[in-house]
Amino acid sequence: MTKGKVFKSVGLGGWGIFLLILVYNLAALLTFGRITVPIPDTLDLPSALAYALENNFSIRQAQQRIREQEGLVVEIRSQALPNVSVEADFFQLDSDLSENFGGLFDRNTENWNIALRVRQALYNGGAMKASLRFQELVEEAVLYDLKATINLAVLDVKIRFYDVLLARERIAVQEENVKLLEEQIENAKNRLEAGTVSQFEVLRAVVERANAQPELIRARNDFRIAIEELRKSLGFVESPGDLESVPEFDGSLVYEPIEWELRTALDIAKVNRPELRQLELVVEAREQGIVIERAEKLPDVDLVGSFQINKSAVSNSFSNALKGWALGVQSSWAIWDGKETDGRIRQAQSQLEQARLDLGEATLEVEVEVRRALHDLQEADELAKASSLVIDQAVESLRLANERYATGGGTQLDVLQSQVALTESRLNQVEAYHSYKVAEAGLAKALGNAIPFAETSD
Repeated sequence: MTKGKVFKSVGLGGWGIFLLILVYNLAALLTFGRITVPIPDTLDLPSALAYALENNFSIRQAQQRIREQEGLVVEIRSQALPNVSVEADFFQLDSDLSENFGGLFDRNTENWNIALRVRQALYNGGAMKASLRFQELVEEAVLYDLKATINLAVLDVKIRFYDVLLARERIAVQEENVKLLEEQIENAKNRLEAGTVSQFEVLRAVVERANAQPELIRARNDFRIAIEELRKSLGFVESPGDLESVPEFDGSLVYEPIEWELRTALDIAKVNRPELRQLELVVEAREQGIVIERAEKLPDVDLVGSFQINKSAVSNSFSNALKGWALGVQSSWAIWDGKETDGRIRQAQSQLEQARLDLGEATLEVEVEVRRALHDLQEADELAKASSLVIDQAVESLRLANERYATGGGTQLDVLQSQVALTESRLNQVEAYHSYKVAEAGLAKALGNAIPFAETSD
């Protein structure tokens, strides 16, 4: 059993809601001349995920693959329906090639006919049914490909969003560091005026503040770059009026530990991971592929019929044309094809075995991914807990260093070193919290619950 705050397992019901939204917006998403959807003024993680579901390019490409498969299913189904065609011929002959029936009629220099033809396949060894089933399985497999694509896209959006929050937290830590160093400069100047310290301590404080500025500059640039990476994950294409617009990011890197048992995680992943269901469908499709190839050894039987209007041999007039219908059965059977069909059957059997091996390999990969995600989560949990202890100690160390320096029992160097240690501790903490949120997102993806997921408490 899971303990504390956990992810709730979401099956196809939860997926169905999101897929319904995707299908509802499919036509608008994939039309030419697509209008850029603006980013909200305030962007939190749920709104970022919602935006990505509608605009991420990988998701939109996966939707196009579904449309492609829908077209193929329609194409296959058409083979089971009657084929109706109208055929017409008209020829103008040289008079020397035509007959005039002993001079009784004008020379027959025109020849034409019109026919309405219908063909209905009656039997083809089961190939038609197997082909339709094959294509339906492939279409369903592509649907799971969409789910897998959404999982990956959501994981990427989460990581990029957490990167933005991390960069923002780094800016805050570096700004706090600069602020403390500026206070140290003022303190040193006051002591210099009181005659308790030399000019050297003022200069050293000024140098320390100057050395801290590059880190603050880098942190601000990292924030700008993180926003650009998030924009790419969201699929946000800027319009000319949005070149300088940046949303307010709502969220923080909060450490809220969760626990998972390995067996529970593995069982959920094997049920929820769309990649595994996709490969299972590929195996079923390959089985139908063998049926399709074996059908080549059996006869084809079609019902054919037509209604024809042919020109009379003695008159070009439409009223004197010959009219009538024809109905019959047509069959063909390849008795010997040089074992070409046997070769294709062997290929289909090999493709089936390869699909089964792909499924086995993917199952192993999912198991390893879940184990790795749990290991990463454990490591991030330990780092987060350790960072909380260290930062408390660093704050106390700086407080004591300032007190000792104020009473003459310590040096300015002790204060500066304690301040550097506190800054490093704060950076380590936000990075540890960031690592934990990323590991949490990685586990959700490994379980197949990247979106949607819910959190509950025992």
